[in-house]
Amino acid sequence: MRRVLALIAAFPLIAFAAPQERMVVLGGDVTEIIYALNAEGALVARDSTSQWPEAVNALPDVGYLRQLNAEGILAMRPTLVLASTQAQPSLALQQVEQSHVRVVTVPGKTDLAAIDEKIRVIAEATHRVEQGEALRSTLRDQLAALPSSPLDKRVLFILSHGGMNAMAAGQDTAADNAITAAGLRNAMQGFSRYQPLSQEGVIASQPDLVVISKEGVAAMGGEASLWRLPGLAHTPAGRHKQVLLIDDMALLGFSIRTPQAIQQLRTKAEQIP
Repeated sequence: MRRVLALIAAFPLIAFAAPQERMVVLGGDVTEIIYALNAEGALVARDSTSQWPEAVNALPDVGYLRQLNAEGILAMRPTLVLASTQAQPSLALQQVEQSHVRVVTVPGKTDLAAIDEKIRVIAEATHRVEQGEALRSTLRDQLAALPSSPLDKRVLFILSHGGMNAMAAGQDTAADNAITAAGLRNAMQGFSRYQPLSQEGVIASQPDLVVISKEGVAAMGGEASLWRLPGLAHTPAGRHKQVLLIDDMALLGFSIRTPQAIQQLRTKAEQIP
């Protein structure tokens, strides 16, 4: 009898317990913050740009951030989708929202000031406001510690992935913002976004340092292939083999690893004679 009464007393708690959150994350920067907030327990899927920390790769992949489809996301039966503003197409997210799934848009700006707002939005969406405040405080300290004085070194950022030609980062890019945040100069001036490397342009830019992702160099076949790119051997960086291999999401994602990546860039530039 007592066991029956105990079950009856517990029934309302069971009946009205909140359902388990099922979260899909879209954007590598968003994913990094979720893990930093210890909110990853609710994750059921991620997009292909979400590759750090390593544990996230065990989750199902719903596709590339800029080529999403609603069916793939909804197949994960999410209750919450945390999506960078860079997630496309917007119609896919509208269809997800119309299916009674909560969609929270996370700022996708690629500048240091945006990191604080990203953390705030994600912390509120995952009900971890207190943890979010602590993380924001830590990031502010890290940003304040970054060198603020300019250093007259020119940096060429090369974007290279398997199956594509190498591209140079101009203005209005995350790479340009990262270089500027490190107090350095983008070697490529006079154009926006990413443009194919040209021998004339590279020689004219005279970079002191080349920055490229580890995956990009691997896709080329190794560092020796890097120095055979058009014009690069005729620059200070090419003559002295000055290159920094980076995790491109850490440097360009403008998330929790970005201050450390920018410091790494600055330190490398300071070591160049």
